[in-house]
Amino acid sequence: MNERHSTPIPVILDVDTGVDDALALTLAARHPALDLRAVTCTAGNVSLDHVVRNTLGVLALAGASGVPVAGGMDRPLLEPARNASYVHGENGIADLRLPAHELTPEPVHAVELLRRTLLDAPGPVTIIALAPLTNIAVLLRMYPEVVRKIARITLMGGAIGQGNATAAAEFNVWHDPEAAQIVFDAPVPVTMYGLEPFYEVTCDHADAARLSDSPEPLNQFIGGLLTHLAGTTATTDRATPGTVALGDAGAVCAVLDPAGAQVRPAPVSVCLAPGVTRGQTVVDLRGFAGTDDAAARDARPRIDVVTNADGARYRELFLSVLP
Repeated sequence: MNERHSTPIPVILDVDTGVDDALALTLAARHPALDLRAVTCTAGNVSLDHVVRNTLGVLALAGASGVPVAGGMDRPLLEPARNASYVHGENGIADLRLPAHELTPEPVHAVELLRRTLLDAPGPVTIIALAPLTNIAVLLRMYPEVVRKIARITLMGGAIGQGNATAAAEFNVWHDPEAAQIVFDAPVPVTMYGLEPFYEVTCDHADAARLSDSPEPLNQFIGGLLTHLAGTTATTDRATPGTVALGDAGAVCAVLDPAGAQVRPAPVSVCLAPGVTRGQTVVDLRGFAGTDDAAARDARPRIDVVTNADGARYRELFLSVLP
């Protein structure tokens, strides 16, 4: 079902490890078609300390103890930190406990780990950004020379239509709109995996129950996360009864198996002004200039916007890495 890769794709994950980041980390760490070079952390779903702790624990449980991890930005570029513990639990991973391990973070800032990993790589590396884009924006501004070593930035963020943090804005972009605009304007290929595909890639409640009842510790943990997500998303108008969205894990699926995603190139702008639209992503899918300044519109970078994803295909891809 998924594309075969003769050589694993080198990737870096940038995360704010809450529940669905943990699902994405598990997929990226265990799938043989990805070469996970590093994981960088930023505050978002929970505090930076929780994010780093969760990330190390998930990697240890997933059998990826050799992947370097570093903590980075603990707040947005301009605003105070805000979190989503009301969705992810106080510790960010549904208040579940991970097994003890001996992993520790790298003694460098996440932006330095990003720079070092990119420049040391023999070829371009894909960044999969599943968090507010603060680390990535700071990297691009501090070290513009890394651009030549970035194959693509695939980010989970934004929405074509309705938001989730607010009526207009998706959480990751809303958390740090200025950082998101820097990334959308960067001279690198960018794929926006927004809320539309986010809610299309799902597991069944039966999958969550089966995994929770497994004797495998990793499966039990994943089952617990899915059960938690089923409860927190059940009241949303996008939730399909009996299913739970895999969220960030779908963005990793889109890197592994791009044929499972429908993509349209379009200019994307982030609303930066205060008010009810702050953090909204304006995705221009019109295909014509309208009353805009055509030259200005044509000069804006085109983002590969994922409009739809094959939920069944990506569900199988996710479940395939579990023991």
